[in-house]
Amino acid sequence: MNIDEKYMQICLLLAKQGMGNVAPNPMVGCVIVHNDTIIGQGFHEVYGGPHAEVNAVSNVKDKSLLKESTLYVNLEPCAHFGKTPPCANLIVEHQIPKVVIGCIDTFSKVSGKGITKMETAGTKVTVGVLEKEALELNKRFFTFHTKKRPYIILKWAQTQDGFIDIDRTSSTNMDNWITTPASKKLVHQWRAEEQSIMVGTNTAFNDNPSLTVREVEGNNPIRIVLDMDLRLPENLHLFDKTVPTLVINKLKNETSTNLELIQINADKNLLTQILQELYNRDIQSVIIEGGAQTLNSFITQKLWDEARVFTGKKTFKKGLEAPGIDKSSKFTTPIDSDVLTTYFND
Repeated sequence: MNIDEKYMQICLLLAKQGMGNVAPNPMVGCVIVHNDTIIGQGFHEVYGGPHAEVNAVSNVKDKSLLKESTLYVNLEPCAHFGKTPPCANLIVEHQIPKVVIGCIDTFSKVSGKGITKMETAGTKVTVGVLEKEALELNKRFFTFHTKKRPYIILKWAQTQDGFIDIDRTSSTNMDNWITTPASKKLVHQWRAEEQSIMVGTNTAFNDNPSLTVREVEGNNPIRIVLDMDLRLPENLHLFDKTVPTLVINKLKNETSTNLELIQINADKNLLTQILQELYNRDIQSVIIEGGAQTLNSFITQKLWDEARVFTGKKTFKKGLEAPGIDKSSKFTTPIDSDVLTTYFND
């Protein structure tokens, strides 16, 4: 690892601390180095707050050293006025002579403009240091701006014999919980990292999930439930109004505290309309937690980026079959006695 990669790695670690708090902005970390010594560092901590570059510059005690320093940042500094002033302007104002960037910002208001502004002012700019890692960190942000939809994560748990639920036509009182507490805690961590979470009608009715973060500290995602005919009972946890919740249906639009009914056209593609609605609301990521029909709809239409599948030790022998997915690109991780397999839609 060379010197630029060393400091860029620190930027990426700093940036990741903003996960779950900065969306729809990207995660950004910044390090300022003088004579191979870090004199300032910072990250984008909360949406609407100062950007990483601002926090890093503010962290420098002797500002006169900035004229002799190198600024490292995992994403191209912004060049437009948003909730905060342009970071490229800040760099130029302090006459920082060298800037090293992980990757270019694909957002149309930035995309190369920050680099041009700095280079025009005489700053030496290097781009592409740990670029792959920088792109991976902000894959939600880049997917949102390039594909005009949220980053879509499918998630389910299945038994050894390939079922995601018991046979509910049977009179047995068999426990339908498949995975261990360790896997449950990991799922709650995922919820805290994403902007929204979605379930279908049957999952909402059968499991009565809360879809909140309880096993870890973090923000609750926006809950989305598909209830086309508005037949779900009002006493479900999803309708407790403790967390912003969107109900996709074909009957009406209606808004109350933390609960919004969103009417869509039943004659048009359901998923396309839902994803457009989320895009319009600046929601950059969504976890699809079930059920089988909803998951299979996303798989069939190839509208997914990542699938996280737990396989527990249980067997059901009969029940609701797990979705099928292309298994060409994947990696597996043991989680207690469960196995987590992550697939990517290459």
